[in-house]
Amino acid sequence: MKKFPLRLLILAALALPTAATAQRADPVYIEDRLNQLQQAISLLTGQIEQLQYRNQQLQQQMEKMQADYEFRLEQVEKGGARPGGAPAARPAPPPSTAAAPPAAAAGAADQVYNDAFKKLQDGDYAGAEKGFRAFVQRHPQHALAGNAQYWLGETYYARRDYQNAMTAFAEGYKAYKTSPKGPDNLLKLGITLATLGRKSDSCAIFARFAQDYPRATDLQKRRIEQERRKNGCG
Repeated sequence: MKKFPLRLLILAALALPTAATAQRADPVYIEDRLNQLQQAISLLTGQIEQLQYRNQQLQQQMEKMQADYEFRLEQVEKGGARPGGAPAARPAPPPSTAAAPPAAAAGAADQVYNDAFKKLQDGDYAGAEKGFRAFVQRHPQHALAGNAQYWLGETYYARRDYQNAMTAFAEGYKAYKTSPKGPDNLLKLGITLATLGRKSDSCAIFARFAQDYPRATDLQKRRIEQERRKNGCG
């Protein structure tokens, strides 16, 4: 299958149809254009999620620095000078959070994720698959693990490897149901099942969506309704 970087996907999806293309606007052609547009939107959403995660990390770093500064300032104010002119004991540093991973390890994990996503944007689906799989295996509790599992499924789906895509999306829904990508994993699981001809299973997945994710985005809800109508779900 040809590899299409994000920039080309956007251009292809948003390009206005000419008279020639209008003549070829059969259902298959229209479906292909819609898939291109949905893939472009999905990748753009992934970029936004990366920026939001980085912003959250910076916010946490700033809060930690502020807490550290306030702690030291409080110790200095409480300490002052000891009787007899002896200097006050040096304030102890604030207790560190044992559960927090070292900065170097966290940075390395983020780099693995970013590299894999860059390969996905460039259309290197095999390379992206390898990167996302390694990320999930090494960092299953990371804040981006649910995202990585979803994008792992997308690397298979983009290559029409629907069996592995189905497995990846199902695992994403099972292991990271409450993650930001939980709704997307369930949605894409239903779509993949429909593609495999398992319409009754896909309809059951679509029916479960509203129950599991009542606060899903309007875009996700519209997509669910679109897929339900497309597959004749009651």
